Amino acid sequence: MLVSLLLSFFVLLLIGTPIAFAIGLSSLFSLLLDGRTPLTVLVTRLFTAVDSYPIMAIPFFILAGELMNTAGITRRLVNFANALVGHMKGGLAQVNVVASMLFAGISGSAAADTSAIGSMLIPAMLEDGYKKDFAVVITATSSCIGPIIPPSILMVIFGSIAGVSVGGMFLGGIIPGLLIGFGLMGAVSIYSTRYHSGTKPRKSFKEIFSAFKEASLALVTPAIILGGIVFGAFTPTEAGAIAVVYAFFIGAFVYKEINLKNFKKALYNATTTTAICMLVVSTASIFGWILTREQFPSVLTKLLLSISSNPTVIYLLIVAMLLFVGLFVEILAAAIILVPVLYPVALQFGFDPIHFGVVVVVALIIGAVTPPVGVLLFITCGIARTTIKEVTKTLIPFVGVLVAVLFLITLVPSLVTFIPNLVLYK
Repeated sequence: MLVSLLLSFFVLLLIGTPIAFAIGLSSLFSLLLDGRTPLTVLVTRLFTAVDSYPIMAIPFFILAGELMNTAGITRRLVNFANALVGHMKGGLAQVNVVASMLFAGISGSAAADTSAIGSMLIPAMLEDGYKKDFAVVITATSSCIGPIIPPSILMVIFGSIAGVSVGGMFLGGIIPGLLIGFGLMGAVSIYSTRYHSGTKPRKSFKEIFSAFKEASLALVTPAIILGGIVFGAFTPTEAGAIAVVYAFFIGAFVYKEINLKNFKKALYNATTTTAICMLVVSTASIFGWILTREQFPSVLTKLLLSISSNPTVIYLLIVAMLLFVGLFVEILAAAIILVPVLYPVALQFGFDPIHFGVVVVVALIIGAVTPPVGVLLFITCGIARTTIKEVTKTLIPFVGVLVAVLFLITLVPSLVTFIPNLVLYK
């Protein structure tokens, strides 16, 4: 059954079947072939996977991101980022990275970050003389920060499946997210020295303060969400609902940019994105359940032990496997399929649950910018009207930054666990 499941899944992927249908159909095929399990289990698993209180956080965070974008929050964050770093070498590219770091604290979604910031900055970068491939690559790779700096939809998924503290993972993602941001800013400086040497005047303190005031209501959103979760004021799901109410309030009554027309559009976009996510969640849960039932975690543990008994080597092998899977499987589906398989292995080898969760999230999100799946690349290439083939060469050093940070946090766990230990276990 295990062989038929995996084989049919990869065949469906190779022939171009959408990921949610590839997962669902391969699960159905393996159950039919096995014959021991009634197909009512399929329907039950489809429903129970999304009938979950923690999973309700996903539509709330998606809607909050849409409302923030509709309310002009993205524009204000970009303006603030421009005031801070627009004078640096590779100014607009640096703004791109810093804006992604700021927006990451609001949306929790890499795709939302890419769409919102990319639609503003990619045309601006092209107009300013940046090469198309560079504009695409820096927007896609900087958007990876979205699910790492809290809040994070992917961390909510991991926490709900593995029973790990979502608040702890949110705190654990802060330093890795900042490391990726600063690493990409360094790479931008090196690239811009060779290909785009123009700089702009440094903004005055008055201009920086003015931009900060404009963006201040957006900048407190992460503090509200993270602070409330960490200190027990509300759950991640309630935090998502509060983020929606807050985004609507400042958009409709403070900035006065949300009206009936664009509110309906934001609801439509959020509903469409949520439906896609939930379809992946439900079908992937069946796939993961079959893997667990067929004792795949035990098989994987034995396989890893046959290679080495050193926990560090095992950790690096798991990370390498996650990077490989991310090349071919959409990150949300990969998380739901692999977390039930890998988490028992992690516990057996004594890995810290929060550290392991953050490492898994960072490893999987890299798959969102690596061909052939690379959903963030598809979004940015669509905005810039180019192809993945044309940007692949430029992509390599920037993905290298992401991979370097991934292996750094894997080998130095304190980079992840320092803030959770400081805040939660002091």
